[in-house]
This record gives sequence, C-alpha cells and structure tokens, in this order.
Amino acid sequence: MRNGLMLFRTSGGAVVERDGRRARLDEAWDALINREDLAQHLARALEGQAAAARDALDLLPPIGNQEVWAAGVTYFRSRTARMEESRDAGGGDFYDRVYSAERPELFFKATARRVVGPGAFVRVRQDSKWSVPEPELALVVNARGAIVGYTVGNDMSARDIEGENPLYLPQAKVYTESCALGPGVLVSAEPLPPETPIELSVTRDGAERFGARTSLAEMRRTPAELVDFLFRENSFPDGCILLTGTGIVPPDEFTLRSGDRIRITIPPIGALENTVR
Repeated sequence: MRNGLMLFRTSGGAVVERDGRRARLDEAWDALINREDLAQHLARALEGQAAAARDALDLLPPIGNQEVWAAGVTYFRSRTARMEESRDAGGGDFYDRVYSAERPELFFKATARRVVGPGAFVRVRQDSKWSVPEPELALVVNARGAIVGYTVGNDMSARDIEGENPLYLPQAKVYTESCALGPGVLVSAEPLPPETPIELSVTRDGAERFGARTSLAEMRRTPAELVDFLFRENSFPDGCILLTGTGIVPPDEFTLRSGDRIRITIPPIGALENTVR
C-alpha cells in the first residue's frame, strides 16, 4: 500500500506518481475518478516512465465538481466529546444514540469552492471562541458508489456553536475554508488496514501545542457501510468525497488561533498541512 498509485491535482493538470515515476494526464479530474479502470489506466500511464528527481508540484485540493459529505460520531472519543459539549443544551443523549444506532449521522460539509488544498489557509469562524481541527480519512467515491481512493481531510469545526444546540451543526461545520483535502489521492479499491494511523499535530510559535494519534481500528463503522447509507436515495453524478469522522479531540481548554499550523498525517497517503486564519 505504501508504494501505491498517488493521483494529484495540480495547476498543470492531473499527475500520477509511483515509485519515483511520474506522468501527467490529459483527462479532466472528474472524468478520471469516474473511470471504471482507474487504477489500470494510471498504471498504464506510468509505463516507460523512468524514475526522476521529484520536482515540487503546485498542488490543488483533490476535488473537481464533487460534493464533500461527512460522517459524525464514528469514533467513541468523538461520541464522548459531543455529549460533553452539548450536555447543557440537552442534546448529549443524541450523540450516544447515533453512535450505537444502525443509521449513521451523515451531513453535507462543503462544495468545492469551500475546500482548500495543501499549504492553503483554513478558517475559524469569527463568531466562535472554541474551534478545532478534525483529522479524518476521506473516501473518494465515484458516481457508481465505489470507493476508488483515499485522501486526508480536515473537518474544521466550531465546538461551541454545535454544543450550544445540535441544530446549529451546519453553522459549526459549513463555511468558507472550513474543509481541507490533500495532498493527493491514494488510488486503491482495497480497504486500508485497520492499524492505519491518523496523526495530528498543531504547532504555535514554532512549538507543538497539541498532538495525538488514533487508528482506523477505532472506527465503529466501516467505510463501505458509510458509503452505502450516503448513496441511499441520493445520487452524485461526478462522485463525492466522504469524511469518515474523527477519533482525535483536543482537550476542552484548547482552541485554534490565527497562525497555528495544522499537520494531519495518514502514512499511506501523506501529510496535509494548513495554516489557520
């Protein structure tokens, strides 16, 4: 898996890379991720390409016309945090129920114009005093509902707004620059191993302010299960991206500040870095 096909969206078009070899592709992003033979097509593009020095790519977020959706309360740690922050509003029990229910919590997160890529700024709401990053595995799903790849996601969240009333979740989650994706897509139809780690580091003034690690083994629901529910009575002509929830929640006294640097790493895919403003 570590030597898998990586597909990048760049200012010069789509680029595929594996084992130091790299090739540029002529197809538009949406057409690429919806190919039935995506992995084989990318492998063919690399045939005959010699390994070369890796020039820096001008990376864009790996998204075309896809919508971004998200799953909530898929990790026990997230369930506990959501219950604590919303207890005073009377909504704590909701999160316990959805964690154990058959039907997952799924919600709309972003259109492509609200998404930023590697190295770009993510935003905290000016009317929030308690905002955090949420490091997540993001599924790249084609129009037929098949998972074709994986990328790293940051579901920026205003914990105080959601905690005030669970019905405020869209305002806590959906706003300009509230979602980051990247650096690229690990193209694979195989599930990532349960031991796959997700790591978060937030640095402030050159020093780490918060760091933590979890793994996909902590997820209660499988990616395939989440996609199945998302595609029930819904269609995505260009495919979609589904954030699978977070298992890392900073302590209550932590909130993001302008200038903080967020680094989310999922080793088979890479690291996504953004700065807060």
